[in-house]
Amino acid sequence: MKFFDEARIEVLAGDGGNGAVSFRREKYIPLGGPDGGDGGKGASIWVTADRNLNTLIDFRYTRVFRGQKGENGHGSDRYGKGGEDLELRMPVGTVITDSATDEVIADLDVDGKRVLIAKGGIGGLGNSHFKSSTNRAPRQNTPGQEGEKRELKLELKVLADVGLLGLPNAGKSTFIRAVSAAKPKVADYPFTTLYPNLGVVRVDDNRSFVIADIPGLIEGAAEGAGLGHRFLKHLQRTGLLLHLVDISPFDPEADPARDAKAILKELKKFDPALHKKPRWLLINKIDLVPEDEREARVAALVKSYKPKKHFVVSAISGEGCREVCYAVMDHLEQLRIAHEKADS
Repeated sequence: MKFFDEARIEVLAGDGGNGAVSFRREKYIPLGGPDGGDGGKGASIWVTADRNLNTLIDFRYTRVFRGQKGENGHGSDRYGKGGEDLELRMPVGTVITDSATDEVIADLDVDGKRVLIAKGGIGGLGNSHFKSSTNRAPRQNTPGQEGEKRELKLELKVLADVGLLGLPNAGKSTFIRAVSAAKPKVADYPFTTLYPNLGVVRVDDNRSFVIADIPGLIEGAAEGAGLGHRFLKHLQRTGLLLHLVDISPFDPEADPARDAKAILKELKKFDPALHKKPRWLLINKIDLVPEDEREARVAALVKSYKPKKHFVVSAISGEGCREVCYAVMDHLEQLRIAHEKADS
């Protein structure tokens, strides 16, 4: 299935029905007075976060959503029937923005969250509302109000605790396969990953976190080069970034430290706040380096990169991956405790 993380739609809530102009006419009651009922309320449009969805593909092909119009009022003080509200289900993590004002209308960050995005029009008043001692046969009524109309931008930002960062073929997909049940495609050519993959890492029976793998970044990604720039936004919600660096690239001219710092520049260009997120260095593919060269290569990379924390791993063999997962879990739990204290 293709992964669609952006879409534009138009929502048109239903108009309210018009109020009725009617007079009571029954045998022996020739002048019964006004009995026009009110118009029905127009249908509103709601959105609900659904964890069973993981793409906005449904909104790529159906772009206009219209709510039912409220029924006009009737005689005998009968109100018109209201339009049935329209419910749109979207993946958890969808951000809905008004295209005209850039106002964020809804952030569906929790499963089951329900938000009104277009309110239906109120029904008009029938002539029974206008009767008085001086106006016993009113012929006034009011039309129903128009429903809200909006053009919206939908943007899916996957909800993950940890994001994987790195060049194509740095081993991100292999790492996520090693530590979780996710099975992204792995191959020896660039851009194996074409859309984000999520995996749940279970440290033990009661502790787990979600990890996201996005397509690899290349220099110039913030300006649109490669594939990864489209998915950088998926890292904005994460609490920790793991930057995977290939310590043994195929190209003998490649410099892992230089390439790693180039990726950090792309992060800063795209979003300075993303660049400031906690970030650990994962030195990958250590199994491909001769044992007598490992210490020197790792020391040179760490000295140039200056990470707050680093790990030496081999995603293909699993070496060092368990230690990374426990450290990540401890870090995330500390973050949660800090947030709870700040909120209290």
